[in-house]
Order: sequence, then structure tokens, then C-alpha cells
Amino acid sequence: MRISRNRSFLLFLPLLLGALSVIPSANAISFDTTLSGLNEVPANASTGSGFATVDLTGNLLTVNVTFTGLAAPLLAGHIHCCSALGTNIGVAVGFTGLPAATSGMFMQTFDLTNAAVYSAGFLNNFGGGTAAGAQAALIAGMSGGLAYVNLHNSVFPGGDIRGQLATVPEPASAAMLVMGLAGLLVLR
Repeated sequence: MRISRNRSFLLFLPLLLGALSVIPSANAISFDTTLSGLNEVPANASTGSGFATVDLTGNLLTVNVTFTGLAAPLLAGHIHCCSALGTNIGVAVGFTGLPAATSGMFMQTFDLTNAAVYSAGFLNNFGGGTAAGAQAALIAGMSGGLAYVNLHNSVFPGGDIRGQLATVPEPASAAMLVMGLAGLLVLR
């Protein structure tokens, strides 16, 4: 039995509307990374692992990190910027209120228009001494794959686990794919 074109489209419509509902605002960008000791420079023998997502919406940067199996309780965490993969660079943005644990999670939101968000070195060396300059440099660094998340403790003070941030494909691209598939079904 063959389903008519109109009926095929009507069956596909709920999926299409669901895909469109996840499209973020036009100014949202997401980054993520997997954290491990092998990503440290130089690599270390940590059995820790983790995952970080960094969402940029307007001037707000929200960092979500989960981690497990660190060699010692977490002492510090940062976004470092701006260096090529496989190199080290100073801190751009430091995290506060971290759990002193070997496993856990944390979330923090930063107002990138506030100069106090940035380390003095990043603010002056990459931002030209202004929050606007630091914000532009951080966003360009993250977008260009030149920023990484690093978690530190007493066993690995240079970093227990680390991961280079990469842009997550926006849901709008996926929605366009779904719409294209819907068009193909209608043309069948």
C-alpha cells in the first residue's frame, strides 16, 4: 500500500517541528571537549576523565564540567587561551567554587563584559587591557580551536585532565537537513 505524498508529509511533520524547536537563538555558540590526562602537555598517567561544555550566549559564557577519577581532589580549573593544539598557554578565565573532590561536577556563568573575569595576563596580553578586547580574543580563540579546559590538583599541578574546545555544530544545521529530507519525501 502506497501512502500519498500529503499523508507522508503529515506523518513527518511532528519530527520536523520537533527539530525546529531545538534551534537556539542566533547568537548562541556551543563548544565541548573530552578531558583526559593524555591531552595534557606533556601527557600524564592520570586515570581521570571528564567532559566540558561551554555555551556562549550574547555576553554570557556558561561552563559545565563533569569529572571523575582524578588523582587527588580538584584544586583549580581554567579555560586557557590562545594556543595551538599541543602547546601550553596561560589562564584566560579561572573557575571559582570548585568542589574539592576527585569526582563531581560544576557550572559557572561569566559576564564577559566584566574585566575581573579574565586573568591579568590574558586581559593585558590578549585583550589590550580592556574587557571588550579580552572578550573578542577569547571568543576568537575558542572559535578557532585555540582554547582548552584544564583541571589541576596536587598530584598533577600542571593539569590532571585537559581538553581542547571545539565548536559544536549548531542545531539549525541539523534542522535544515531534516527540512531537506522532508522535501524529498514530499517530492516522492
